[in-house]
Amino acid sequence: MSDELRYVWVQDAGVDPSLRRPDEPSLEESLLVLSQSLISEPSEEWNAALDSAEGQHPFTKARTTVAGGSLSPFKALWTSRSAALIALHESYLPMIDLLIPRFYVPVLLPSTPLPFVPVPSSAIDRVINLIKTLKFSDQISIAVNSISLPQMLNDIRFLTGEDKRSTILTRHSFSTGALTAAAWLSDRFEETGAKCGLKKFSEDYAPNVICRYPSLVNTTETVILSAHYDSRGSWGSTRAPGGNDDGSGTVSLLGIARTILRKKIEFKANVELVAFAGEEQGLVGSRAYAKELRDADADITLMIQADMIAYHSPSEPQQLGLPEYIGTPEVATLLTNISSLYAPNLYVGPTRACCSDHQSFHQQGFPATQVFERAGWILDPMYHNSGDLSNRTGYDLEQVKSIAKVTFATLLHAAGFEMPAEGV
Repeated sequence: MSDELRYVWVQDAGVDPSLRRPDEPSLEESLLVLSQSLISEPSEEWNAALDSAEGQHPFTKARTTVAGGSLSPFKALWTSRSAALIALHESYLPMIDLLIPRFYVPVLLPSTPLPFVPVPSSAIDRVINLIKTLKFSDQISIAVNSISLPQMLNDIRFLTGEDKRSTILTRHSFSTGALTAAAWLSDRFEETGAKCGLKKFSEDYAPNVICRYPSLVNTTETVILSAHYDSRGSWGSTRAPGGNDDGSGTVSLLGIARTILRKKIEFKANVELVAFAGEEQGLVGSRAYAKELRDADADITLMIQADMIAYHSPSEPQQLGLPEYIGTPEVATLLTNISSLYAPNLYVGPTRACCSDHQSFHQQGFPATQVFERAGWILDPMYHNSGDLSNRTGYDLEQVKSIAKVTFATLLHAAGFEMPAEGV
């Protein structure tokens, strides 16, 4: 590690006010405590919590030795009630998600200025054409309704470690559990006919899992469905099961992949199913991959990130939230229309939940959006908590399937496909 300070944008994740405690410290107060803890001699409580935090990512040494030296490991450059710009010593980046308050999320800013790349009008026109020509397909309905709930249950319980055969206690991006999960995901996707690669993007981080289904025809067009498989737990706990955030999005990809195999689906465009790491440290994995695709002048029809799609309040209908601010509105409109055709049970509306990997693609000028579990604020009481398991009230795999039906149907409409008739 160098002595470089890295800039990190921290902002409110968009949680429902009902989740907050009346005595919860403000972001400014929390950052002041963090600053004092890093610069002064750490307390026993701080050291104990830090030891537990390092237990979430044991294959790298994250703790720095700059405290007490000439270099300050932390600077709060600007703060408000809901956001802050901080500078943090590089050696603390592996645990940035564990240093900031639970209901806030980091976005690691690039070392060099990132040029603004608007989504080209030709790419938007392609999405608009999909909207204009959209009509219900019996074949697509058969395919999306074939996603297996029992298999998704098995998958999520393996990833969270609820399955006793699993050794995964955490999928923190710097953990051996994340490496185990990456290899397991790659194997499962390859069983469905995809060709996968574990793509490293930064020292010590677990890799992105990039899986590709080839096109039947000679084309550069590519459709991407994604999720992030890394997780974030409670401060002071070594457990980070990430059942909803974002095991739910990850198993939706697996459910789609298994259906591609079972229904013998072949595509008329290139299709990628991608599981990112480094999301909880500030969209690090997706930023690297989106830049790689932009540098290669990739032809991306659209990209959809599934992040937190399982929590469903028993007092509310099943929902589909789409980004209110960051993303391509035309892709969100396409998803809204497709939901009405293939998952009409979902109430669709805007969400202010922030932030996820689609932003990395949107910033690189690719048509992109996110699917989320609620039209509104984050309501999951186990958000960024070590209790984020699948076996709990409100964890709804039926909703996961419904949202997966929407993303899968969008993939099929956007890529084009061939599928044998039933019984063939």
